[in-house]
Amino acid sequence: MTVTESNLPHGRDSLTEDLRWRGLIQDSTGLDELRELLDGGSATFYVGFDPTAPSLHVGHLMQVTTARRLQLAGHRPLLLVGGATGQIGDPKESAERTLNPPEVVAGWVQRIREQLSPFVSYTGANAAQLVNNLDWTGAMSVVEFLRDVGKHFPVNKMLAREVVKARLDTGISFTEFSYQLLQANDFFELHRRHGCQLQYGGSDQWGNITAGVDYVRRRGAGPVQAFVTPLVTKADGTKFGKTEGGAVWLDPEMTSPYAFYQFWVNADDRDVTRYLRYFSFRSREELEELEKATAERPQARLAQRALAEELTALVHGEREMAQAVAASQALFGRGSLDELTPETLRAALTEAGLVHVTELPDVAGLLKESGLVPSMKEARRVIAEGGAYVNNTRIAAVDATVSEADLLHGRYLVLRRGKRSFAGVELRG
Repeated sequence: MTVTESNLPHGRDSLTEDLRWRGLIQDSTGLDELRELLDGGSATFYVGFDPTAPSLHVGHLMQVTTARRLQLAGHRPLLLVGGATGQIGDPKESAERTLNPPEVVAGWVQRIREQLSPFVSYTGANAAQLVNNLDWTGAMSVVEFLRDVGKHFPVNKMLAREVVKARLDTGISFTEFSYQLLQANDFFELHRRHGCQLQYGGSDQWGNITAGVDYVRRRGAGPVQAFVTPLVTKADGTKFGKTEGGAVWLDPEMTSPYAFYQFWVNADDRDVTRYLRYFSFRSREELEELEKATAERPQARLAQRALAEELTALVHGEREMAQAVAASQALFGRGSLDELTPETLRAALTEAGLVHVTELPDVAGLLKESGLVPSMKEARRVIAEGGAYVNNTRIAAVDATVSEADLLHGRYLVLRRGKRSFAGVELRG
């Protein structure tokens, strides 16, 4: 979707209330001041991403989609990728971060800058701009940093930060202790260079962000505003954005579009309404209607599918979204496996469990090899009862075999037991 004023999803004067209805404002420097800024005209805002990995993950989607939402309402985004702060690391409560080599961070900066590009528009009156804090931090001497930045930060306030207090007994380096000063200086530099009036981020950044607001004021600039979004949680207590395979990344090489789609399809019923409000660009009326339909027919997973389709298309494009939907249907016998690309088929089978063989045993042997049944005896029983499928074709004979002619894309088989359990086989020569 092209970001333009013409497809603004809600009226300009309702942006702040829409953000509040969606639960996107947990804390702010002042709701009245924020409303005046966001509902009163076009403002320049910034949100930052530190390159601590080669890709963003779904935990970053809150900030990415909020930037898109603000731009759709007429505001101008500055997307900061921290070439400087990414070399330092925001303190964690548990332990000191491992410092990555500058050349590694530089590579990640470029990858993340490219990854952010599809979410906003770089043309028009409120064109987005990518910025790197290494541009103003890298040239600053130690003396300049201590005189121009450090003198504005009372140590007692810095020691009062929860994450710092948690590390005082185990120890915290001056490097991580100074992170707050670097982030605060980013706000001042963006205000000075680009007229930035607003910063937002996750609620875990509230201390850093308000320190930036205070620092801009101490430097005689401003006024500037800030707000934070809530941290995204899961009702079952597990960490949002994590699966058995690890983090859900936005990079398709690290998490396939199919796996990304399935992450949202499998969202807990207790979470999906909240996720829709956070991440969807549907209007309030559309979301309320979808919430009602989902409550009436929870087994249909209407909300999960709507969210999965919208976000997969946003992150990976319409084509990959269509392939993910087709794979989701075809693997359970509701579509054609022949229409799936080799990449999508392999990704889907990898998620289900893909076993590799160098020769093709009979179907019973394949069922056992794939883990769909525990024994050959159970495999034969499943086949005899009509519950075994190869490439969505029911197997009738207990001693049935497959040949290389049955392989999808010359190397894959889809095995299914009953309606819902499936696995994949890959023939390797």
